[in-house]
Amino acid sequence: MHSVGRSWLLLTGFILFYIIYLLFGALAFSSIERPMEDKLRHDIERLKEEFLNQSCVSAASLELFLNKVLTANKYGVSVLHNSSARSNWDLASSMFFANTLVTTVGYGHPTPLSDAGKAFSIVYALIGVPFTMLVLTACVQRCMQPLVLAPVNLLQRSGLKPRPATVLHFILLLIVVVLCFFLAPAAVFNVVEASWSFLDGVYFCFISLCTIGLGDFVPAAQPGQQYRALYQLAVMVYLFVGLMMMYLLLRTFHKMADVHGLTTLLQLPRCEESVLEEDTEPIVNNGPSPRLKDKPASKPLDPGSQPSYNSINKG
Repeated sequence: MHSVGRSWLLLTGFILFYIIYLLFGALAFSSIERPMEDKLRHDIERLKEEFLNQSCVSAASLELFLNKVLTANKYGVSVLHNSSARSNWDLASSMFFANTLVTTVGYGHPTPLSDAGKAFSIVYALIGVPFTMLVLTACVQRCMQPLVLAPVNLLQRSGLKPRPATVLHFILLLIVVVLCFFLAPAAVFNVVEASWSFLDGVYFCFISLCTIGLGDFVPAAQPGQQYRALYQLAVMVYLFVGLMMMYLLLRTFHKMADVHGLTTLLQLPRCEESVLEEDTEPIVNNGPSPRLKDKPASKPLDPGSQPSYNSINKG
């Protein structure tokens, strides 16, 4: 009963902290963004008044025109002459949209226009999202041995104790992910996308790889983009590999927390030995698993026999 009560107490604390965190975010965003919004609204109103004073167009006609233009822009259709010839639904753009759909990034630019397209998006995502998660999980399991288990074992063999070894490995992996999947791509986007700053590139990478997908920055959306199809294909590859590395980073952090006893303290699911062993085996296996053949029931695991988190002392 004491354990159950502590579990409910922790859950209540998590929920309260979550609500407080949301309130903090609301206050911060409101104080930062509202002055910019008010300034932009004032500038637009002034521009609208100047246009009406210099033309014979009525205010009602202008409102109707702007409403239709903004609605079309929401679906990726622009009235500008330099972007009207480009289709948002050619093969490369449609594949890019499908990629953002099944990876749950969902930039919202463009979006389906027809009811048939909306219905097909539901069915397509219903199948594609779980399948994409399955493929990502299989890829992460393939990467666990060379990128997580073997490096931790190497650090332990070099003289580090298990807990410092896991912390050092996580920090190194985090640095590699930040450099290769945030800073370096941001520099590339800063060069390729003329209107993006370096901070915009970092912001886009973070929003995309966290599958938030706000849609305020979308690659290859500028008119006159050179090699647009190839660029979109490169971004699709980046999104898939980046999501895989983010998932790998989360799995590594979970294992590190398990080693340091944080999962036990917070009463979260632990990475048990069976789960750790599964990380070294692919989801799709062409043959019978060698672990199923004459596996000793009570034979202890030799810490030096294989580079695994099983060799880490959790006590």
